[in-house]
Amino acid sequence: MHQIVEYLVGIGLISASVQLPNPAVPSLLGLLIILNAAIAKGSAGAFRLVGRRLHRVLDLVVLAFLVFVAFQPWVSIDITGRALIGSIAFILLFVWFYTDFAEQQTRAERKAARATDRAAAGPTDSTEIGRRAGRFVGGTVNSAKRWKDGLTDTPANDVASPAGWEPPTPPQ
Repeated sequence: MHQIVEYLVGIGLISASVQLPNPAVPSLLGLLIILNAAIAKGSAGAFRLVGRRLHRVLDLVVLAFLVFVAFQPWVSIDITGRALIGSIAFILLFVWFYTDFAEQQTRAERKAARATDRAAAGPTDSTEIGRRAGRFVGGTVNSAKRWKDGLTDTPANDVASPAGWEPPTPPQ
């Protein structure tokens, strides 16, 4: 999701800069944001050159550059462009702050870790106890249903009657 937001923010910055009198600097910054998202290893990465930890640092470098460009006095950028660049920097900082940059394990590694945890946990693991209790209850309910179905099996034309009930005798 982090990469997708970076792509959208970069595209938004480029498209908004078209309306500015001097669109070159904001457009280049939008391109920089898109390239930063494209080189990261992730589900939306185009080139997948850098890992999550390095991308975390590169995000901070891009953020610092955005803030620097928004406040620098040397290159002429109108106030709307500066406000746009500053707001984009704030959005990226917000996304960066709430992103988990930990490297995720592959599916095989997660499966092996779960198997190891189950083997090490032993029979007193609360998850295993709950699993066994659920299987016991489910088996008991299914057994009771089969027993009940076995008692009420009657031919199709025969009407089941309650125990001890006899039909009334006709009067003479």
